[in-house]
Parts: sequence; structure tokens; C-alpha cells
Amino acid sequence: MRDMPKVELHLHLEGAAPPAFVRGLAAEKKVDLSGIFDERGAYAYDGFVDFLRVYEAATSVIGSPEDYARLVRTVLEELDAQGVIYAETFVSPDFCGGGDLSAWRDYLAAMREAAEDVAAKGGPVLRGIVTPIRHFGPERAKAPALCAAETAGAWIVGLGLGGNEAVGEPKDYAWAFDCAREAGLRLTCHAGEWRGPDSVRGAVEDLGVERIGHGVRAIEDLALVDTLAERGIVLEVCPGSNIALGLYPNLRAHPIARLRDREVKVTVSTDDPPFFHTTMTQEYDRLADAFGWEAVDFAALNRVAAEAAFCDADTREKILKRLEAADV
Repeated sequence: MRDMPKVELHLHLEGAAPPAFVRGLAAEKKVDLSGIFDERGAYAYDGFVDFLRVYEAATSVIGSPEDYARLVRTVLEELDAQGVIYAETFVSPDFCGGGDLSAWRDYLAAMREAAEDVAAKGGPVLRGIVTPIRHFGPERAKAPALCAAETAGAWIVGLGLGGNEAVGEPKDYAWAFDCAREAGLRLTCHAGEWRGPDSVRGAVEDLGVERIGHGVRAIEDLALVDTLAERGIVLEVCPGSNIALGLYPNLRAHPIARLRDREVKVTVSTDDPPFFHTTMTQEYDRLADAFGWEAVDFAALNRVAAEAAFCDADTREKILKRLEAADV
């Protein structure tokens, strides 16, 4: 499983920061973050809301373009070790310059330079999806959307919406998504994780997204499941995340297989891997154990992910060729 080439579409950049990386930055900056780690040095939180608190505390020490460049290299090194050949990562101008466009350009240049250097040396290819933070509110989502629109292109390829799903409705963020759409960016949105099927329907109908982050609770409304299948809406499913946060008790209870059986396009990602004690290889191993999926199933999942990627056509063709070469 580790050596199988993989495509990951749902990965939060700061959420992929290893605890040791964050502790190192905190030590350099003389910031006490001991309260967010357990006795083993892992991230420690109690439930989803507390997870957001710990996430934002960890992010607080990643404070400069240089820090983000270091983070990109660290994350890509881990992705390479897991066989990931292409990934899309969520990045937020709220954390990278406080929503200021000029500052965001500096952060973006540093991240992109680091990512392109890794790719030039044969490492994974990385692209960015700008993500306003939902619990910061609809008005504050406008600045990240403008940052995305102004820097849309070969590296910033999409707009998403992360954070606490309990805040607001998808339609409240329509301005940000319309702004990104007009700039030619592709659209995704976290939905159907902590709220039910209506949140998925709202993201599809009110925001016009083509992918949904998580989306697993669509299974509670089979008419919606059929709509997702008919429209080809792709779900960025993160099984390990869902189980770690208590959404489902175990993988056998997780709906990813049922969604796939009903012809919904599903993909597999890790979300915030060190927070949820997972890797792409572990996700594949656990899915194989739970559902009896074999190499042909994972190859199909990766083709779906490659086709759903927000990258340009040339990059997609290269990814597909690498996947096809591994199938031979």
C-alpha cells in the first residue's frame, strides 16, 4: 500500500504539521504551547471544537513566509514517504498575512517556491486551495476570497470553506464563492460532516461546488445520494478523521463503501493526519481490512481523484500516466 501511487485532495497544510515541527518553531520563538500536547508529544484535544482550538494554537507559531516554506517541505517529505504523487492542500490568507493581499502574495510565493523545488527533484506535486474559515463569519470570508481571486492561476487552483460547520449556512458565503468562480477557480466546500444532508445540499445548490469536503452524512438522505451520483459531485472522504473525531465508531460503520456502491464518486484523504494519527498508507490498509478492497479498487479511487483534481490539463495527464504505469 505504501508504494502505490496516490492522489490526495483534502489536506489542511497547517493540520499536516507534525507535532515535532510545531514544537520546534515554538521553541525557536519562545512560545509555550505545552498545553496542546499529551505526555507522548502528540496533539491533545477533546472533541471537534477543542480540536479547532488546538489547531489554531499550533498554527499561531507558523508565522512567516519562511515558516510556511519550511512547512511545505516537511509535509511534502511525508507525502512522498506515503506514495502520494499529487496533493491539493487548503491554505488560508487568514493565517498567512491576516487577509492582507500584499502579505498573502509573500506567503504564497514562499510556499509555491518550496513546492516547485520539491516537484523539480521528483517529489510530489502540490497545488493550493484557498480556504476562508467558516467560524470567522461570512463577512470575513470576503478577504480570503479576494486574495484567491487575485492570485488564481497555476498554483492556486480553487476555493473551499473550512472550520466549524455549525456556523451559518452555505448560502451565507455565496459572495466569496461567486468571487472565486468569476476568477476561474474551482470550488469545493466542507459539508456533511458535523451537520446532516441539508448542509451538503446547500453547498451544491447554493454555492455551485463540484466537490464536497467529507460529505459522508449525505448517506442519511438517499435521494441526495442519487443526486450526487447523477451530477458527478466528488466527495473528499477522510475516514480516519471521521472516526478519530467520533463521527462513526469504527470503519465498518463508515458510509464510504455504501456511497461508492451507489455510484457516488468518492476519494480518500487524511484531512489533518498527525492530529488523527493516520497516513495515506494507513487509510488504505484499514479500508482494505474493513471492506475487502483490493489494488483494483484503490487504483479506481485514485483515477477518480486525478480526474477531480483542480490542476491544469497537462498536470492531470501526467498524474494519470503515472497511475496507469503503476497498474501495468
